Amino acid sequence: MTVESTAARTPRRSAGNKAGTTGTKRTTSTTSTTKKATGAGKSAEPALVQLLTPEGKRVKNAEFDTYVADITAEDLRGLYRDMVLTRRFDAEATALQRQGELGLWASLLGQEAAQIGSGRALRDDDYVFPTYREHGVAWCRGVDPTNLLGMFRGVNNGGWDPNSNNFHLYTIVIGSQTLHATGYAMGITKDGADSAVIAYFGDGASSQGDVAEAFTFSAVYNAPVVFFCQNNQWAISEPTEKQSRVPLYQRAQGYGFPGVRVDGNDVLANLAVTKWALERARAGEGPTLVEAFTYRMGAHTTSDDPTRYRTDDERIAWEAKDPILRLRRHLEAANHADEGFFAELETESEALGKRVREAVRAMPDPDHFAIFENVYADGHALVDEERAQFAAYQASFADEDGGK
Repeated sequence: MTVESTAARTPRRSAGNKAGTTGTKRTTSTTSTTKKATGAGKSAEPALVQLLTPEGKRVKNAEFDTYVADITAEDLRGLYRDMVLTRRFDAEATALQRQGELGLWASLLGQEAAQIGSGRALRDDDYVFPTYREHGVAWCRGVDPTNLLGMFRGVNNGGWDPNSNNFHLYTIVIGSQTLHATGYAMGITKDGADSAVIAYFGDGASSQGDVAEAFTFSAVYNAPVVFFCQNNQWAISEPTEKQSRVPLYQRAQGYGFPGVRVDGNDVLANLAVTKWALERARAGEGPTLVEAFTYRMGAHTTSDDPTRYRTDDERIAWEAKDPILRLRRHLEAANHADEGFFAELETESEALGKRVREAVRAMPDPDHFAIFENVYADGHALVDEERAQFAAYQASFADEDGGK
């Protein structure tokens, strides 16, 4: 078992979650699954929660099986569809950037299981704080894929209303969203609600001070937040072993809350572990750190060349653990899907790619004055002055062109 905790937790009392009410609670003992560090300070890799092997075989897990006990063949096909369509959208976005239609793109290739599994574990009233790579989670929250591309095309500052889907705008400042999530979760507690918050970040962000500060405050205030770290093993060109002497999930020990490492390429395991962590949060048991151990199969962004810092052998080894192929093997072995299902999904996938491509190319230029909206809740004299100055600046270009 990879869950670790070093401090007793006092349940949070809130509306719908009073002492004595029902709810899944699990006691977690301090159990180390790693061996002592070598002379170089590098630990052996710990065990991780896995429910589907790379070959698609279902394996038992006494701790987490209960969280996927009611999953049906239809549910499994739904998870497969989510991953396939998310990957198709991601591939189309990468192609659009290469064709000059987007300024930049951060691919999620290889991380579909971590995002879809955790995303489908959420309730509608839970709130998500993403970074800039959570395209699969956005899909699960009902955000139109084309809205994700507006920011990368430079026509808007986000493209969707965060409160419509309880999915915050993408955050470019590395790690800062963990503080936003913690503050929001503390507010939920004061409101007496029983919903939870989840914050997504990567292994590189785990080295940021904002993340450490978020861990501290969430633990001290017993905030109902799940920290979901997608450890794709490369912070651009920096490997994880140059950022931490221990597996990332073990960092939770120092803050007094549980950490668990899950096979990030296993959609069922991510679904189960995230459900468990969210239930802990809603039951007043405080934060959890989930480390989804996965691999970024593509570049960090379209401005990156991963061949300069990692080997083909490494990439090929991880391609054999592909999350989509893994679930397809399971569906086929269990006779949960036939060729008709896969063929229909391929058609749907191509239609999605076409829709995204056409929508991006049809995006109108942004309203140059939109930047002055929503700066303050009410009007402000300084903003009015800046808007007028900007209007004069824009008009100067028309004057230079003879009024055109």
